[in-house]
Amino acid sequence: MRPKMNTTNERQSQRMDADREELAERIERALPHDGVTEPQAGVYLSRFATTAGLVHGFLEPCFCVIAQGAKALTFGDDVFRYDPAQYMISTVGLPMTAQVVEASAHRPYLGLRLTLDPAVVASVMVESAIVQSRGDGGVKAVDVSTLDADLLDATVRLMRLIERPGEYRAIAPLVIREIVYRLLTGAQGSRMRHLAMLGGQAHRMVRAVEKLREKFDKPLRIESIARELGMSLSGFHAHFKAVTAMSPLQFQKQIRLQEARRLMLGENLDAAEAGYRVGYDDASHFSRDYKRHFGEPPMRNIERLRELAPT
Repeated sequence: MRPKMNTTNERQSQRMDADREELAERIERALPHDGVTEPQAGVYLSRFATTAGLVHGFLEPCFCVIAQGAKALTFGDDVFRYDPAQYMISTVGLPMTAQVVEASAHRPYLGLRLTLDPAVVASVMVESAIVQSRGDGGVKAVDVSTLDADLLDATVRLMRLIERPGEYRAIAPLVIREIVYRLLTGAQGSRMRHLAMLGGQAHRMVRAVEKLREKFDKPLRIESIARELGMSLSGFHAHFKAVTAMSPLQFQKQIRLQEARRLMLGENLDAAEAGYRVGYDDASHFSRDYKRHFGEPPMRNIERLRELAPT
């Protein structure tokens, strides 16, 4: 007896393949050249025809899908690689290192990133009666999961609306809420609840990240932060590292170094002045940390970045 050819799984696989092809075609059409664009507020499209070098930056809470190619992200000691079969979310703004690891002129890397609004996440949770877990404080703020057919379908529908600006304002918020709902009810549900900020240890870690970002250039008073959050010092350290994959000191250092590079590139400060502005008292200490993080001394790195920048 011949096996049935069109099983439910096969049909779903074919549907997802078609959706990925459509998503890739639409991103490529919207972005014919390498780069990143924001066609609608909070929606970013990326295209790269080569595997690029390391990019250091700050990743705000977001949902990311790759239509073609692959990318690797590094947060603290953790590395996440994902491709069109997975999606990635970040729920706490974190310093990161990104690298496109699969791309070519014939098949460029194509990706979509959607900024996640905590207010929308909380609203969807309330409307859907999704319970906020009190035991999610140790859930990392970043992870990669398998992309399912319904989540991919909603992403494609959002991409279609980008090509119809007249419809986008009315319909896109509903599609975005659907995406948020599917994230909340999927494998990343506990992680998404970081964004709702309704209590528990995850809420405290969000507040801790905000405090460190606001005062990144000041001496780090970990005891004071822990006390403000109503936590023991050891408990604060453990939960912070569980969520961000780095210690508070490592987190602060990465923010300082990225801001110093921005100051040198954008405001033409020398290394000593940039280091001082972000909280370093010792120029040689700043240079050592910078080289360890970015792979080369400050001014050499800045000169190379200026040479690579388009004229």
